[in-house]
Amino acid sequence: MGSGDPVVLLHGTPYSSFLWRDIAPVLARDRTVFVFDLLGFGRSDRREGQDLGVAAHARHFAGLLDHWGLSRPSVVAHDIGGAVALRTMLLEGRSYRDLTLFDVVSGGKWERGLLRLVLEHPETFQQLPDYAHEALITSHMRRATHVGFRPEVLETFLAPWRGAQGQAAFYRQYGQLRQADTAGYEDLLGDVSLPVRIIWGREDRILPPEDAEWLRERIPHAELHWIEGAGHLLQEDAPGRLLALLTAEFPSRE
Repeated sequence: MGSGDPVVLLHGTPYSSFLWRDIAPVLARDRTVFVFDLLGFGRSDRREGQDLGVAAHARHFAGLLDHWGLSRPSVVAHDIGGAVALRTMLLEGRSYRDLTLFDVVSGGKWERGLLRLVLEHPETFQQLPDYAHEALITSHMRRATHVGFRPEVLETFLAPWRGAQGQAAFYRQYGQLRQADTAGYEDLLGDVSLPVRIIWGREDRILPPEDAEWLRERIPHAELHWIEGAGHLLQEDAPGRLLALLTAEFPSRE
């Protein structure tokens, strides 16, 4: 949507491009904005046998950039979208104009919490009664926002994961996330030369502030901005403050 210099928005798990509904139209006033659902999420194809690891998402993203004809777009990434964006740049050889990472999986030890339990006990989670599954993912999503979801928003995010097919799809994608897919590029983070902006919700309970510091230490020139009173989902908790940073010019590095 829109026109101008291209910017691509990458969502994470367990969400979809709906997460950008308030962000994309504002950016589209001055930019050409590209959004999409990662394979296995939202309205994209969901079926048995899909490769839904970070490495596969990065290959798909690289192919999508080629399909769109984007050689140096700006990229804005959230959650596992950060790992996808970094791997696409560092291991798939695609170039960006600049990169904004907020509340992202980037590297280090991120197999923890619910993800670790799913990885250790996949059969148990796949066999949960539907009411238990829905209660689990509802509480997990609510944990991601510090101020709470607006009416009907939570229902939209829950819809793809309901029912037998949705439950299978949820644990299919969650159960394929591995630290090994980010470990492969960690040593290259110090070589990143393009402008990088890191943004983090101070109250993030999914990916804590220590993860922002970890990333900042490995990309020394990156800006780091904290958003107070906001959790993991800045799109929900602080869309105005997020947009202010997304529309700000990167400082010149010349």
